[in-house]
Amino acid sequence: MLLSFRNNPEISEEALSGVLRDIEQASAALYSMTGRIGQYLRENEWLMSIKQRTGIPGGACEFDLPSYHYWLHRPAEERIGQLAAWTSPLYPLRDGTAIILRILRESGKPQSLAAPLGTFQQMLGGKTAQMLRVRLEPGLPCVPEISANKYVLNIRFLAQNGEETRAKTADWDVGFELTFCNL
Repeated sequence: MLLSFRNNPEISEEALSGVLRDIEQASAALYSMTGRIGQYLRENEWLMSIKQRTGIPGGACEFDLPSYHYWLHRPAEERIGQLAAWTSPLYPLRDGTAIILRILRESGKPQSLAAPLGTFQQMLGGKTAQMLRVRLEPGLPCVPEISANKYVLNIRFLAQNGEETRAKTADWDVGFELTFCNL
């Protein structure tokens, strides 16, 4: 699909070539993966014992998993090295997913909008999106809560107050940026 954008005057050849190169590298890495994804982790008895015990309330206590607690007290460099060894075979999946998400995130045109008293509603009228991006100013003390179906998009901005345990809808007009993303 992206190859069809070559020689298009509205598309940067340099950016397109970079994306195509990234996709080819990620694809080659994915095709070079052998066996079932993560099988080596499932075959690690020590990791599986931790996984089984953490599903039980209080199951990861020192007396239930002494080897895990011993490992937790090993030097950070040693633990980081082991974590890297366990996760590095999964890097091709991470890299491929990152490319797709980057392309998807950059596919839309952002709109500056406002949510009066912390609530925003938009009828979709047949508009579809594979991903929505909501961007707020970094210092804004609220978090978006999004719900949508094929007809309507609702965003409620919940005010974050360190004193109250229960978040409530912001009582001010919240400016934000909304992007509908599609490949």
